[in-house]
Amino acid sequence: MPNMLAPTPPMGWNSFDCYDMAVTEEEVLGNAEYQARHLREFGWEYVVIDGMWYDPTSAAWGRSDQPLVLDDYGRYLPCPRKFPSAEEGQGFKQIGDKIHALGLKFGIHIMRGIARQAVQANTPILGTSKHARDIADTTNICGWWERSYGVNAAKDGAQQWYDANFQLYADWGVDFIKADDISAPYRRGEIECIHQAIARCGREMVLSL
Repeated sequence: MPNMLAPTPPMGWNSFDCYDMAVTEEEVLGNAEYQARHLREFGWEYVVIDGMWYDPTSAAWGRSDQPLVLDDYGRYLPCPRKFPSAEEGQGFKQIGDKIHALGLKFGIHIMRGIARQAVQANTPILGTSKHARDIADTTNICGWWERSYGVNAAKDGAQQWYDANFQLYADWGVDFIKADDISAPYRRGEIECIHQAIARCGREMVLSL
């Protein structure tokens, strides 16, 4: 995939602006249908599910005691309580398919790094002999969301961690990534890992920092 910039600023809808972190599948698809009917012809094409889609309770930002929905490799999965089509490991595949069928593009919010929950369980990193504790930088914590650690991009397994996540997103049909807590301060190592992961995943995605 060639290095390129989006030709125009991406336009669309982001769930955070109305639903904060509590948006549901029904609400996402309802807004997508409205956008397809009334806004698509004017260039509004992205439908983006913002943060905490893996949190069963949509608890306040910063809590560290609420179990999040992870797979066996420590990767976030959408909570079936909010996104019923995610049952049985389907992830966002069905939502992505429905959004694409409307002629729109699908995006998600991600936090950089790796979940503390994965580090505590020392989950394996898909495709490697490494585990979560091998790549986590436990001194590198977001100032406003404490449920994850940064990833030390210099560690063996760090790139594979991001590769595994972005392969999952590609399987879901993700077209847009809103990566959070990564530009201020500027997290060059993790940004480069994400860039490489997108290039390797086999699907074009717009990366927004």
